[in-house]
Amino acid sequence: MVIFAPMRVAVIDLGTNTCNLLIAEVSESGFRILYQGKELVKLGDHSILENRIGDAAFARAEKAFKNHLARINDFQVENVKTIATSAVREAKNKEEFTEAIFRKTGLPVEVISGGREAGLIYQGVLLAFGKLKQPALIVDIGGGSNELIFAGPEGIISKESQPTGMARAANRFALSDPISAPHVTQLESFFLSFHQPFLDKIKNEKPVQLIGCSGAFDTIADLIDKVNPGEKPRIFQQINLPDFYSVYKTLLNSPKLLISEMKGMDPMRTGLIVPAVIFIGQIISETGIQQIFQTDYALREGVLYEFINQ
Repeated sequence: MVIFAPMRVAVIDLGTNTCNLLIAEVSESGFRILYQGKELVKLGDHSILENRIGDAAFARAEKAFKNHLARINDFQVENVKTIATSAVREAKNKEEFTEAIFRKTGLPVEVISGGREAGLIYQGVLLAFGKLKQPALIVDIGGGSNELIFAGPEGIISKESQPTGMARAANRFALSDPISAPHVTQLESFFLSFHQPFLDKIKNEKPVQLIGCSGAFDTIADLIDKVNPGEKPRIFQQINLPDFYSVYKTLLNSPKLLISEMKGMDPMRTGLIVPAVIFIGQIISETGIQQIFQTDYALREGVLYEFINQ
């Protein structure tokens, strides 16, 4: 698409834990992010084990959409794209849910597949890094699903999306606080039961980098840098392995109350960060990756990439 005048676009990304909004201005010279915000929806509450969206989650999502819509109107946005991921796509009542959101807000919700989600995440990484110069494993840790994308200079080599998100893991197991060694093993077995074939396949290709998209990786970077959530925007930033393992050990040895008080800890992620770092630690161990990068850019920026390049 040829853009002759600046155009304002908005992307609403309804995830399992949060509903995120990105507003940007797109022009011939590139893009400029005008606003980013998120609302806690917790679609991944206890009802996620039944693959349904409960009444309380329904109400939280409706409120989030109305708040985002007000912000979109404030910025006089011309084009809005709304997508929903794991919690909605797996829900037995997803049609009832998306119809209710449309009826109350006028926003059509596109429920995307896991494969489409992985592809959009990859495009978000391209917006941050440009063309990848060496083989990389891109990881997006969500509340409902985890996306792993193995890519290189020529594009995506392989990808997968599995229903192993942190809200599903946290609700599936009665984890001790702080987490015990047997529960760490239990989580590791759960993650590997879904992801082992993919990890086995790619480790022979020797990926050089792990690129962690948004979510848990943002929190890890904030904990390392000791900055408040959202205080330090990053297109991308390297995370040294010793720094990661320092955070890993601290989180695994700390109760939730202490975790919630740590500088850099996002309150929306307090109950999910421990399973997340366990999963990241497994990925590093299974693949032998020695280099980690965090990027703020993920699925929303992938949709923005499509706006720019369509």
